[in-house]
Amino acid sequence: MTKDTKFVNAGRDKKFTQGTVNPVLQRASTVLFDNVAEMKDATRKRGEKHLFYGRRGTTTTFAFQQAMNEIEGGAGCYVYPCGTAAITASLLAFLKTGDHLLMVDSVYGPTRDFCDKVLASFGVEVTYYDPMIGKGIANLIQDNTKVIFTESPGSITMEVQDIPGICEVAKASNSDITVILDNTWGAGVLLQPFELGVDVSVQAATKYIGGHSDVMLGTATANEKSWPILREKSYLLGQCASADDISLALRGIRTLGVRLKQHQESAMTVANWLSNRKEVKQILHPAFESCAGHEYFERDFNGSNGLFSFVLNNSNPSALTAFLDGMHHFKMGFSWGGFESLVLSYENLHRERNYGNWQAGDVVIRLHIGLEDVNDLIEDLEQGFERLNSKL
Repeated sequence: MTKDTKFVNAGRDKKFTQGTVNPVLQRASTVLFDNVAEMKDATRKRGEKHLFYGRRGTTTTFAFQQAMNEIEGGAGCYVYPCGTAAITASLLAFLKTGDHLLMVDSVYGPTRDFCDKVLASFGVEVTYYDPMIGKGIANLIQDNTKVIFTESPGSITMEVQDIPGICEVAKASNSDITVILDNTWGAGVLLQPFELGVDVSVQAATKYIGGHSDVMLGTATANEKSWPILREKSYLLGQCASADDISLALRGIRTLGVRLKQHQESAMTVANWLSNRKEVKQILHPAFESCAGHEYFERDFNGSNGLFSFVLNNSNPSALTAFLDGMHHFKMGFSWGGFESLVLSYENLHRERNYGNWQAGDVVIRLHIGLEDVNDLIEDLEQGFERLNSKL
């Protein structure tokens, strides 16, 4: 079955649709049982897509979990109220006091904060590693290393990691190491995590899975070995998600393929245009040779999307503000993956990253290319550069 056909059909078993096109929206907290035997049976099956209690999920939840398993190729999927919850719950599922975590240096900012402010207070040792380390990560593994966390491409700076190489080292070590991947950029589609050796694939389904900037949701899909641990510990942490939000994500899946194709096409057009601008020092897009780890992108990914960054050649606070303030189509806002185009600037990477040779004064602009006409977006950026140049 091709990807596009899978997006249309994933999670649409008749037991979930009950004869209609879409899985039924089932809201519930309490599940009722007619007798003791029925209740005991539900208790035994409570981790098996069986109605037991609202926090375990309803048929709407089960349909979405099945859809995500089909898309990413996992053995089980847990659903969370946001992407950050999926990340933190996944880390807590496989770490305890005295353990060591290897965390990629180009990780999403809130993940780094969780490591520094929460895991550290729990007595978990964290080592940040160079995203381009590849199999060299073997030199950082300790006897108490329990998790290697990856994010590919990296947040903002877009480094593509050698995920198969890291997984190979993790599996060859004597420790029982779990490899977790933040696969949000890949949307579970552009990269198949379990084929590369990943144990747990995390996504902010808020992004491309939802696709319309109106839902907060997270997922963690796991292989057969890791799924029981992830499922039970996430449940004990009280994690669950609204059936209404999940139904929006199920709807988003149906158009995921066509949206990603348009995001990719428009983003490549804009990135190629930017590469010829005198104001641009470097394009940080995995499909460009100028992006760290481009060779791994070519090997492991089957496409790209609408999110990439570029480095300005020259700027100052006044010029940068002028560039950002006058946009018509690119709006400033956190998150990405919706139909709209977004822009954000990053000016302190030299303080926030240990690797990558970022210098004071480096300004990185992150763009999400939405579904607007690409010529309108290019015109918006061109006018932005005119404003920037007027202040230099």
